[in-house]
Amino acid sequence: MVGFDDALSILENPTRRDILRHLVKEPHYPLQLSELLEVSQQAVVKHLRVLEDAGFVDSESKKSDKGGPPRKVYRVNQSFSIRLDLGPDLFRAEHRKMPKGSSANIASSLPDGLGSLLGRIGPKKSLPMADAMDILSDLDAALEKVDKQRDAIISFHQQVMNKVSPSVEENFDSYEERQLAHAMMRHPRRPLDLDAFSNGLRIQSRHAEKMMETLREQLMRDLSSTTGSFIAGEDARRNLPWWMVK
Repeated sequence: MVGFDDALSILENPTRRDILRHLVKEPHYPLQLSELLEVSQQAVVKHLRVLEDAGFVDSESKKSDKGGPPRKVYRVNQSFSIRLDLGPDLFRAEHRKMPKGSSANIASSLPDGLGSLLGRIGPKKSLPMADAMDILSDLDAALEKVDKQRDAIISFHQQVMNKVSPSVEENFDSYEERQLAHAMMRHPRRPLDLDAFSNGLRIQSRHAEKMMETLREQLMRDLSSTTGSFIAGEDARRNLPWWMVK
């Protein structure tokens, strides 16, 4: 699957995006796309080659309706989502692959109220246009609601980062220490790969480990101060945040 950077590089070209807009509706051959986009067929073929090499589309030879030689038609063969959130104290870049399979595979992940729509599709291989438009209307409304909720969560995330940034600046003098703090907050539930972090900043692993110990002690002091509690004991290790476990 194409990664985030490659996908952005390919999709930055507006002609390629226009080509994909047509291909998601039905397969097209280069001459059709050339006429629709008012771009030379040679240029269209070059863009299609880029898309095909990247795995965005595939092609097959199809007999001509007019009895001429077979022509190559193209169709989209990938399903993914690219998300980029940018602002003060905010940078989130994600490349997410869309789930495949039957309706049963996505039923448990759908928001409340949408599961009943799956029953209207059933095992049918085709769907009348009127039924599809009715279902799509409900799905578009649900997507808009989810997008608003996600926007609110991202804004909340940004506010938290905005409020924690001054304490990071206050508690850590060196640039490397502040970068380590931000790296930990980027994925709070996931253990930090210190080797990758060290390589990224071009510092020795021992230096990163020493900074990690300092930061861990700071976090434990903060936790003790804000909660008024003390945690100790081997049995509690599995319930502790990863940065508290030694």
